[in-house]
Amino acid sequence: MANISLPENFKIVSATAGCRTTNGGVTFDVIDLTDAIKVWIVAHFRQAVAHATTIQPVTGISIASCATSITFATRWWSNVDVSSTDTLVAQTAATSCACTAAATDHLLVIEIDPADIAAQLSTYHCLGGTIATSAQPTDFVSAVYYIQTAYPQATPATAIV
Repeated sequence: MANISLPENFKIVSATAGCRTTNGGVTFDVIDLTDAIKVWIVAHFRQAVAHATTIQPVTGISIASCATSITFATRWWSNVDVSSTDTLVAQTAATSCACTAAATDHLLVIEIDPADIAAQLSTYHCLGGTIATSAQPTDFVSAVYYIQTAYPQATPATAIV
């Protein structure tokens, strides 16, 4: 197996610009999928108060129009409590996913295939996301996009649009 360099083979982009409270909801930064083979959204929730907070991937043709919920079922993995295990458990494919209502550190991984976005509507090439409000000022999230690029290089092209 060839050596893979994470920063050369994957564009790594913060979706939430650091850690954010989920009180009031969160809107992800939008990325361009033009050179993407596949994208993973990795979201780490710090749930001080139990809440089934929902992530909804959205798509569109630009930053301004990136508000259409995905209509295809995509793969999800979940670790309900990272303090007790490092195991990600595959979830039923769906268009959105929610944290388990527990006061834990929860890790969610979402896999997005840009071909599925193009199949939803051929002009769509942007990806974003929203996190529903938890109404809990002590619940936080940090999310990152890992974009597998079609053209690996020392400094992958920008994905922020």
